[in-house]
Amino acid sequence: MIKIIFNKNENKSIAYDDNKIIGECDYLETEEYWNIVHTEVNNSYQGQGIARKLVESVIENAKSYNKKIMAECSYAKKVIERS
Repeated sequence: MIKIIFNKNENKSIAYDDNKIIGECDYLETEEYWNIVHTEVNNSYQGQGIARKLVESVIENAKSYNKKIMAECSYAKKVIERS
């Protein structure tokens, strides 16, 4: 079963299949913003919506920390624009 874990200490959300890391979404933090800079999912897991869940995890957590969100990552930018 795939699970998404948010890790604020490492500035990322990580996707796991059991104990195996299969993807992550990384962001840089400033006083006002979290800037998503990279989203990646292992090739064999693509097409399952995992990247979207990773980006959404960062967005949800940004709200809980009262941060605005932006994205240099092209994929994350598309997710944000569609929201």
